[in-house]
Amino acid sequence: MIYGYIRVSSDKQTVENQRFEIENFCRAQGMKVDGWIEETISGTMAYSKRRLGTLLSRVQKDDLIICAELSRLGRNLFMIMEILNICMSKECKVWTIKDNYRLGDDIQSKVLAFAFGLSAEIERNLISQRTKEALARKKAEGIRLGRPAGSRTDMRKYKLYSKRDLIARLLESGVPMQQIARICKVDRNTVGRFVKVCMTGSSEPSS
Repeated sequence: MIYGYIRVSSDKQTVENQRFEIENFCRAQGMKVDGWIEETISGTMAYSKRRLGTLLSRVQKDDLIICAELSRLGRNLFMIMEILNICMSKECKVWTIKDNYRLGDDIQSKVLAFAFGLSAEIERNLISQRTKEALARKKAEGIRLGRPAGSRTDMRKYKLYSKRDLIARLLESGVPMQQIARICKVDRNTVGRFVKVCMTGSSEPSS
C-alpha cells in the first residue's frame, strides 16, 4: 500500500499544495497513492494523538508513506526519529519529496538504525547509572535497602494467623483447600497464599 500523508498546522493553510506535490511525484515514479491521510493539527502534538498514529498502527511490511517533507511528520527531531523507528521496525518505507529522504533497505537506513540502537543503549546506560547513584546515596545516608527486616517471616500480619493451628490440622487430615476456605469464611486464594507463605513445609492439597 502507498499512503500519502498531508499535515497543515492551521485552517488558513491548504492541503492542496502538498497533495499536488505528492501526486506529481508518484506520477513521475509510475506509482499511485492507495490512501490519503490529511489532518489539520500542530506538528508538536504527539503523533499518537493524530491520524498519523492510526496510520503507523496499521502499516505493514513494504508499505510506503510519502509526504512533502520530514517536518510534516513532526516539529522536533526526537519525535521524527521515533516515528521513523516505528516504520523501520515494521519494515515500512518513508519517502519525502523536498528533502529527498528515503527510509528503506539502503545504507542510509542502516546508518539510521545504528543511530537508533546507539541512542537506546545510551539511554539504558544512563538509567542504570542513575539507579546505582540513587542506591549508593541512600546507603550512604544510612537508609536500609531491600525489604524491611522481618517482613518475610512476620506471619501476624495475615488475617488467618489466628487460625493457623486449625488450618494445619485440616491440612493434615487431607481436607480440600476449598473446604478449608469455607470453614475459615475466606476466599480459597487467601488460604492458598497463607499456606504458601506462612506454613512452609505444608503441602497444598488439591481441592
